[in-house]
Amino acid sequence: MVDAALNPNAEPAVVLTYAWDRLLIDPVPGPRGPANFTGLKALTPTVSAVPRDARPVAPAGSTLPRLAAELPHTFALIDPNSGVRGITQQLQELTEHLAPDAIELLDVGGDILAKGDEPTLRSPLGDALTLAACCQLSVPVRLLIAGPGLDGELPADQLRERLGPKLLSLTAEHTKPVSGVLEWHPSEATAMLAATARGARGLCEVRDSGLSVPLTDEGPTLHQADLDDALSRNELARAILSTTSLEEAEQYSREICGYSEIDYERNKAAWLDNRTAEPIENTAALLTQLDQFEAEASARGATHTTFRRITEALGYDGSQRLQLRELLLQHRPEQYDAPLWHITSKPA
Repeated sequence: MVDAALNPNAEPAVVLTYAWDRLLIDPVPGPRGPANFTGLKALTPTVSAVPRDARPVAPAGSTLPRLAAELPHTFALIDPNSGVRGITQQLQELTEHLAPDAIELLDVGGDILAKGDEPTLRSPLGDALTLAACCQLSVPVRLLIAGPGLDGELPADQLRERLGPKLLSLTAEHTKPVSGVLEWHPSEATAMLAATARGARGLCEVRDSGLSVPLTDEGPTLHQADLDDALSRNELARAILSTTSLEEAEQYSREICGYSEIDYERNKAAWLDNRTAEPIENTAALLTQLDQFEAEASARGATHTTFRRITEALGYDGSQRLQLRELLLQHRPEQYDAPLWHITSKPA
């Protein structure tokens, strides 16, 4: 979406990204490295592309091969297993290999601008790793923030003075290149970014915890923030500048932020392993469950939710998310505010 807005007539971008899907997709905690895939294509000695025919090695899962199949961009894999020094080397090699017109570090939500002690912060490690690496490159990097507050971590009010100038607001037209992807991809932040670009406004419940995220006119905005300011503010990013392993960076996160998001994933994965989700067999019972959930969510002020939130709130697991989505769209298509679910029930 951002590429379509900023570079409408340019060649498809090379997107260097993590294979770090949440447990709905990948039951293995933490990010995946090259050893967790077959069919990768080497771009440089330390960077591999994920083509459409690549496959994650079981039991791991990944959305990257399907993204590569459905979008024109090249998806290259960030491997964080060698810490910030490893990611910096990957970026340097890729920059030398591609000689790109621009390097843009994009964060949806804005938690990359965190200090590290904010009580609402939940997933600082991935952002800190890439921020620390980008700040060590010899070429300019533009830090972009899309959808301030939409990841549900730092509120937009708290981010406003850190954002820098607004570049543009995404529109429904900008979402068209990814409209098909949004029908299946589980990213809640991206779903809300697209929904606000299409005009959705209200309060959206997300995640297993039912976090409430405002959908406002700020939702579809894109800002340019100062990279050096972000590093000077981000205590975790500064601490891990010289790390040579993911484990080392993770320990700094525990010390500075008080937790590691991978520990949370480990704990949740263990809980999910011990739980047996019920099969979706009775549509009438499912819709009754949905009605109860919607009434309770409406009482909390919610106007929208995600299919991930519905799946977990009703007690199903990630493998059932798309089946559940298909059933809901079949029986109540009028509530689909693509790619979100519009809550129409009245409070109980």
